[in-house]
Amino acid sequence: MSSPALTTLHGNEPRVPFTTASRYPDPAVSVLDERFLALRLYSASVEQLASGMRWAEGPVWFGDGRCLLVSDIPNDRILRWDESSGAVSVFRQPSNHANGHARDRQGRLVSCEHRTRRITRTEYDGSITVLADRCDGKRLNSPNDIVCAHDGSLWFTDPPFGIAGWWEGEPATPEGPQAVYRLHPGSGQLQPVITDLAGPNGLAFSPDERVLYVVESRAAPHRLIWAYDVGADGALSGRRVIVDADGPGALDGFAVDARGHLWCGWGSDGRPGADAEGLDGVRVFTPEGHAIGHIHLPERCANVCFGGRRRNRLFMAASHSLYALFVNVQGAVAW
Repeated sequence: MSSPALTTLHGNEPRVPFTTASRYPDPAVSVLDERFLALRLYSASVEQLASGMRWAEGPVWFGDGRCLLVSDIPNDRILRWDESSGAVSVFRQPSNHANGHARDRQGRLVSCEHRTRRITRTEYDGSITVLADRCDGKRLNSPNDIVCAHDGSLWFTDPPFGIAGWWEGEPATPEGPQAVYRLHPGSGQLQPVITDLAGPNGLAFSPDERVLYVVESRAAPHRLIWAYDVGADGALSGRRVIVDADGPGALDGFAVDARGHLWCGWGSDGRPGADAEGLDGVRVFTPEGHAIGHIHLPERCANVCFGGRRRNRLFMAASHSLYALFVNVQGAVAW
């Protein structure tokens, strides 16, 4: 069985040869714990939807447009994958090396831009509004990933990855801490809520928004996901480790389903001598942090989101390509 029709960018061949599994269940979908069986669809396979990117990141689903937006950071563009045709087109270029995206309470696109070191909102007419670029007079580092809460507040991570060189932005010296910020929905006040993580990266809320999860992607010796209890006023407490990558595995962006499971972009941490075999893909954890499943991909996965008509399709932005898998659970609704 050959893979479905695949869009390659600029007429190039796919950078990673891929063929959809010819039998069910797809051997790329590994059950690490029997609890994952309830989330796996027996007759669904991993599909490669598009290829030809340099570093795919920040997928966000637009159900009203039946499309997915995904960042191609080094190519300084945001791409649009159309569900009805499977075609890929350029949504925005230049994108200011945009990384993570989300939708606000009004359905507008909000984006993390590396090069301009800011958070922006795309209005209905296509114009751009700057929501935040400084805190206490200091420029942000390079906003990375972002989520919107039910009250309209925007929460985002701000590591220095985009100012480390020319690949994902422009070289610069950090002016502020590596922080997680909360942007107040009414006043627009920017508040640092976490300032003691090394490389804060992906973040997501539990379905009831009582817990905030944050990846510490430069933690040593292992990459971690921290969990924080969220108070009514946005105050955080009860910090604890919920996932420890425990070895050469590396965490990046992730999404939470309606039952509270964490679907995490996964791959090798790139350390010399680290065995990357079998790591690339998506690892699935229970709300308590137990690994129960793994979706194997031929590329390291940077970020994921749920989408499709029933919100039961997992989209995976992985290095050069965009992949998808139907699953037996819906993505959590943020609001």
